[in-house]
Amino acid sequence: MIIGYDAKRIVANSTGLGSYGRTLINSLSTAATDHRLRLYAPDEGNDQLRSQVEMRKNVEFVYPKSSIIPFYKQYWRSRAVVKQLKADGVELFHGLSGELPAGLKKAGIKSVVTIHDLIFLRHPEYYKPIDVAIYRRKFHATLREADRIIAISECTKRDILHYGNFPEDRIDVIYQSCGTRFAQHESDSRMQEVHARYSLPARYILNVGTIEERKNVMLAVKALPLLPEDLHLVVVGRPTAYTRKVVAYAEANHLSHRLHLLHGIPNADLPSIYQMAECFVYPSRYEGFGIPVIEAIQCGLPVVAATGSCLEEAGGPDSLYVDPDDASAMAHAIEQSLKGSGACEERIARCRDYVTRFENNDIARQMFAEYCKVMTT
Repeated sequence: MIIGYDAKRIVANSTGLGSYGRTLINSLSTAATDHRLRLYAPDEGNDQLRSQVEMRKNVEFVYPKSSIIPFYKQYWRSRAVVKQLKADGVELFHGLSGELPAGLKKAGIKSVVTIHDLIFLRHPEYYKPIDVAIYRRKFHATLREADRIIAISECTKRDILHYGNFPEDRIDVIYQSCGTRFAQHESDSRMQEVHARYSLPARYILNVGTIEERKNVMLAVKALPLLPEDLHLVVVGRPTAYTRKVVAYAEANHLSHRLHLLHGIPNADLPSIYQMAECFVYPSRYEGFGIPVIEAIQCGLPVVAATGSCLEEAGGPDSLYVDPDDASAMAHAIEQSLKGSGACEERIARCRDYVTRFENNDIARQMFAEYCKVMTT
């Protein structure tokens, strides 16, 4: 079978959506060498990201022919690519980031789409109104084209059913596959090197993720005065305008010396930064899945996360969860998770056992089973 994929995020996105696509293609190309995987991207994107796709004999990138027409690349991805798919003999098209090109059904091409989250509908306050309108229109257009939907969590599936008119029996949950890189213990010398490079404090709790309002790291900052004075907060992630609010709050409350913001950290240094922390905090108001929670647990950290989305799915029943507006509860949960705190080690062991279900979880087998459902209905 010839299978087409929307590869825009694969070549252009360094975080969640891009990582999902690259990991999936690498898994599928290894598991099914008799299928041809054609990756349709509007351009070559980022060389470093594109090179993470293992170019086996059954994998090929496809780009639009050059055009002087303004915005042609966007038009090609959203509509004109269907003509190319038809010419290439593509039998099934997989939208990897919540979108499908218009005209697939009319062209007789089967389709499946992965929907990661519906944040723009659940929390429209984090977006410009025009963006919400555009994303909503794309979402409903995708529902009209899709033969089946893959949700990356039960939370996302619930949101699809709540906000969209789509049959529940045509939605399946397939969790993201996570590797075991973060489960490998870093050497003491390596951790000392990383500790010195970033001038990390002796004791710290950790947060990893884009520093944006939805991620709600302010809750962890507000918890600091209720925690031991020598305990600091290290935040690793891309800054946004929200970062200035966090910094201003820390300055106004004399917490600047306990807040450390790190940007542009290489992936190779992240395991050490995780493993030197005492606790991982993830107070995000809404996530589609929550990969950093799993990474933290793999590194042997207790996790304190927020209620209200899918984080209980990612962290399991032995992580701690608090209301995303309750700083006192956050501080209390962190206290229960610091070194030497009660049965913390037992909780960590149970969490570690829980997340093994996401590690190299044979996503290729699950995905090909999904493709079979699509092609036989």
